[in-house]
This record gives sequence, structure tokens and C-alpha cells, in this order.
Amino acid sequence: MLDKFALLGFGDGGWGAALLQGAFTTISIALATLPFGLMLGLIVALGKRSENIVLRALATAYTTVFRGVPELLTLYIIYFGIQILVQQVFHSFSIPPFVAGMVALGVVLSAFSSEVWVGALNAIQKGQREAASALGLSKAQAFRLIVFPQLMRVALPGLGNNWMVLLKETSLVSVITLQDIMFITTRANVVTKEPFLFFGAAMLLYLIFSLISAWGVGRLEARANRGYAAFGGATR
Repeated sequence: MLDKFALLGFGDGGWGAALLQGAFTTISIALATLPFGLMLGLIVALGKRSENIVLRALATAYTTVFRGVPELLTLYIIYFGIQILVQQVFHSFSIPPFVAGMVALGVVLSAFSSEVWVGALNAIQKGQREAASALGLSKAQAFRLIVFPQLMRVALPGLGNNWMVLLKETSLVSVITLQDIMFITTRANVVTKEPFLFFGAAMLLYLIFSLISAWGVGRLEARANRGYAAFGGATR
């Protein structure tokens, strides 16, 4: 039994260093995807609320497609399909697996987070925008100074759930040879024939990331709601 756990160590024959590198890759792609996916999701949400019927239709079609298509298929289309199309024009072009994974996970995240953003935008009273306009603020200024700070407070719980889902979906990038946790543990299992040991280690790493994330999101929510509750907003 001790010999088996030695396989998780950092000595000769141990996979500890490779597992740490895989964990770093997993966190790196998740953190790189998060701002890209959330900002794109916010843009899509604004499009769904636009007065322009064409923008609304495009935004709705976007969310329908990327919420309905499996994430793995989206990853394959971007990594293999788009790469082949671009190579027909630029023959030496290739998409790095990290970039392909970030883009694929990002568009899926944006489709789901756009629904969270739309719900948060609907929760902000229209009168606040009208008051901002009466004070001489432009639409951009009103959004930045008045709407967005409230938007984050309302959207945080839903966006926190999106982040937790994103953490688990990063495991898909192993199929395009990105050396994340799942890639390393799968390779270790092939070499050592110890599936319970290495997949159990992967499960523990994802669980640790999830627990830390849940704690972090909870702190952010408490901070965002601090001023709101202080002025009696929570009791309305």
C-alpha cells in the first residue's frame, strides 16, 4: 500500500511533480477563460436586451447554439474544424491547445453567463437609469458608475455557479493533449495500472479547488452585500 502512495511522491518514479504541473494548467486555463467568457456573456446579454431586433435575434441564436451543443463538440469544432479552415488560407497556421481550450470553454461560459447577466440587468430598476440621465450622465457613464456595481452584486451567486462548472469542464481539454489534471492522471494510470490511486488524486484536487472557490465566492458575496444590507436594502 505504501509503495502505491509513493507513486504520488516527488522521488524517482513518482508523479507528484507532474500532478502539480497538471493542477497549474487546470487553474491557468480556468482563470484565463473566466474574464473572456464573462465579458463576452455580458455583451451577449446587452444584445439580448437591445432595442435592435437583429442584435436580439443574433444574441438569442448564439446562446441557443452554445447552450445546446455539447462542450466537447464545441472544443472539437474550434480546435480541429476552425484550424483546418484557417490553414486553407494560412498554410502554416496552428491553434495552440491552450488557446483553443480557452476559446471553446469561453464561448460556452458566455452563453450560460449571459442568462445570469440578463436576470441581473432585469433586477435593476429602470428608474435608476432615468435618474442618471436626468443628472446628465451618458449611457456609458450610467452603466459604469450606477448599473454595473449593482449588477455584480445581483449576478455574483449565478456567476459563482458558472465558475464551479467551468472548473470541472476544464477536464475536457485533455482530449486535445493539453496536459491538465486529467491528462496527467490518465497517462499515469496507463503507465502504472493504478486507476483508483490516480483518479482518486484527481478527484481530490478538483474537490480542493471547488472548496476554495466556494469560500472565495462566499467572501465576495458577503463583501458585495455589505453596503446593501447596511442601508436596509436586504429588508425591502
